[in-house]
Amino acid sequence: MKNYKTIIFSTLLLAGTGVFAEEHAAAALKHAEQAVIHGKAGHASVLVEHAETALEHTKKGEAVAKGEAKTHLEAADKSLEDSIAHGKQNHAEIATKSAEGAVEHLKAANK
Repeated sequence: MKNYKTIIFSTLLLAGTGVFAEEHAAAALKHAEQAVIHGKAGHASVLVEHAETALEHTKKGEAVAKGEAKTHLEAADKSLEDSIAHGKQNHAEIATKSAEGAVEHLKAANK
């Protein structure tokens, strides 16, 4: 009976971590898309705010993701870090390009 409970608990835990990663990837995507919108409008400071929030969610998703999703979240992480760095230097165009890269990786992670 104990083994049965352990198997059920483990299965539910593994299924839950996948959902947890997907939820964070979806939230990160939403904020990364907002970063792109604001970057295209030349609002580097607002781009940074959204990129930082997206990065927080990306890191949380990365912690529990596996396989291809984890690879895409790691790539999005790097793109968001680049976007933030350039946004803080008021390089909205370059920051936007990096945020667009993050969006592509986050879309792939959400598949």
